[in-house]
Amino acid sequence: MKIIIFGAGAIGSLFGAYLSKTEDVTLVARKPHVDAIKSKGLVVIEGSKKIIFNPKAVCSVEEIDFIPDLVMLTVKSYDTLNAIREIKKKIDDGTIVLSLQNGLDNIEKIKTELGKDENIIAGVTMHGVTFLQPGLIDHTGVGETIVGELNGKITDRVSMISTMFSKSNLATKVSSNIFSVIWEKAIINSAINPLTAIFQCRNGYLLENPFLEKLLEGICKESSNIGRYVGVELPSTRDIIRKAKKVARDTARNFSSMLQSIQQGKKTEIESINGVMIKIAIEKKLPYTLNNILFKLITEHH
Repeated sequence: MKIIIFGAGAIGSLFGAYLSKTEDVTLVARKPHVDAIKSKGLVVIEGSKKIIFNPKAVCSVEEIDFIPDLVMLTVKSYDTLNAIREIKKKIDDGTIVLSLQNGLDNIEKIKTELGKDENIIAGVTMHGVTFLQPGLIDHTGVGETIVGELNGKITDRVSMISTMFSKSNLATKVSSNIFSVIWEKAIINSAINPLTAIFQCRNGYLLENPFLEKLLEGICKESSNIGRYVGVELPSTRDIIRKAKKVARDTARNFSSMLQSIQQGKKTEIESINGVMIKIAIEKKLPYTLNNILFKLITEHH
């Protein structure tokens, strides 16, 4: 299968590396990363091992001279519109566009640009990955990946993608309610990401510090309440809190993507996570104090 991974940072590089063993993969990434992959391969640290993969890598969409079967969008949510504008020139009606991104507003942005949603499928992944330097990533925590059609149907194409990912060592399930899954991950992210970014700590520390653990619970509760109010089917708040703690535990030594962004002096995705929740809460007159504090702390300092 011809695959383009647009936005090969930490997560995009992980998927690109593993899929490149059996598929024809091209990463679109920043120049230093592309140069490193071309000269030394893409190195993935797995525990005490280093594995070298050799996906193709380019710096711009202009260098792509084929129509892909699958485009995986792994850019930050604030780059979604630009990315889809660029990649649009290289796809046709048969190309599947899979958003594997953080945040609650990516699908809407992709739809706006494409003008339709038949090509789009959505997904989330819970893998912990740290981008150490160009050409080198550390796979810090194994997590599941879930994909699904926007209309909830279990189609051949989502089943095929799930099988292909799983075969490449990226265990993947198909969901018949992917928006619920996206919301669940956004709720967990709305707690773990800003807290680790503000307190400059690894994910696992949130469970070692009783104060931060309490805050994590409170944020999950507030964010779940907002999601439920707009009609998203969600597990119980207790289950979501349990799941958030499991994610923090499974990726204990990982630095969250938001903290990585801040450390690299880059913009964060807080607008697409806590920002969207705050907008909904204001509109529906729901409590959003904790989300608001996190949002202000992140946006005013960075």
